Amino acid sequence: MTLGKKIRGLRDELSISQAQLAAQAELSQGYLSQLENNEVQNPSAAVIFRLARSLHVDPRVLMQAAGYTEMAIAGGAAASYEVSVDPDLLSFLARIPRDQQTRLLKLFQGMQGRTSTAAKTSG
Repeated sequence: MTLGKKIRGLRDELSISQAQLAAQAELSQGYLSQLENNEVQNPSAAVIFRLARSLHVDPRVLMQAAGYTEMAIAGGAAASYEVSVDPDLLSFLARIPRDQQTRLLKLFQGMQGRTSTAAKTSG
């Protein structure tokens, strides 16, 4: 599968628009369109890593689709990337406006703060 098809498929799974993904990955929508249409042959690793982060996938998935060889880190061990967030939740969040996402994040952070405070006082 080509990089373009992989990006488009992952974007479709998250139910986000090109404009949303481009904004999240800090790319222009035109450049993302070129990537999805396989008009860009060798995107930089930085672009691929930003897209992977925005698509919630291991960067190696996109690196492989782009034709890069297996990446390794010091000692020869492959980097480990794990997405521990429910994909349905990510898809839901991607569909709501950014200002509402920000409010939800603040709510969750507040809930997390209360939970850790309660654990400290009861422990």
